[in-house]
Amino acid sequence: MIPKEIFQKVHRIQITTSRLVTDVFAGEYHSVFKGLGIEFDEVREYQIGDDIRTIDWNVTARTGHPHVKKFVEERELTVMLLVDASMSCRFGTVRDLKSKLAAEIAAVLAFSAIKNNDKVGLIIFTNGVEKFIPPRKGTQHVLRVIREVLYFAPQNPLTDISNALEFLSKVTTRKTVTFIISDFLETNALSKNDLFAQASFRKSMAIANKRHDLIAITLNDPRETQLPNCGLIAFEDAESGEVLMMDSSNSRLRENYQKKAMTRLKNRDLLFSSIGMDHIDVSTGSPYTDELVKFFLKRRKRRI
Repeated sequence: MIPKEIFQKVHRIQITTSRLVTDVFAGEYHSVFKGLGIEFDEVREYQIGDDIRTIDWNVTARTGHPHVKKFVEERELTVMLLVDASMSCRFGTVRDLKSKLAAEIAAVLAFSAIKNNDKVGLIIFTNGVEKFIPPRKGTQHVLRVIREVLYFAPQNPLTDISNALEFLSKVTTRKTVTFIISDFLETNALSKNDLFAQASFRKSMAIANKRHDLIAITLNDPRETQLPNCGLIAFEDAESGEVLMMDSSNSRLRENYQKKAMTRLKNRDLLFSSIGMDHIDVSTGSPYTDELVKFFLKRRKRRI
């Protein structure tokens, strides 16, 4: 049975995000995500300013008056939310955990989608796919999606994004708008090399981005790039459980820590740009709404 506090959290998120969707995101969402094409709507009489290429000559000849074909965008989309539930997302040092941030963003996107009569589906993943909710419409369906993101207890601590993308290709038959909400930290990958420098990871992302409209929402925390000067610290890797003692009073160590973090972020940005994939950086230390608005405005300018 789901605890009462989870329902309260879902209700709070519904109130908060519904207001944001109504005031800001629903209209922006509609303007930046294209439908799958155009479909015939009706034939009507020609009006000054109509494109002559749309004239329906058969109807025109039959009626003796010029008529044009009217087309509309096939609007209905399928939005898939791929949410990282690995243990590295259960981290946050400012306002919220990255997992809480992920739930709120998922809620905003899901409510924006159903407000535009689109379907929403969910894949919760760690190093395997742990939960799949097929795409559907409706407020009750979205509330279930949010509840799952908040309440779900993962069985595995690790991360495998490529596995989640492969699963996406198996359960979807049409192009989708897919948001990957993750911190993009894979312990196994990072222990060998930078995840974003790996050819196999780049290939899986490129294949998925070619088939779908793929957008990465990267969950960040300030402490992942800057180490405070507070003496001896015990670091525990959330996914592997490995513990490492570090002396944060060492300025060279802090500098190297930041340098490695910035290299990882640079490689991440290079990978996304090299395959033409959009991404949004959000942080536990600042409002995610600002970054979402920037993204929508940027996408809208590209459509003009």
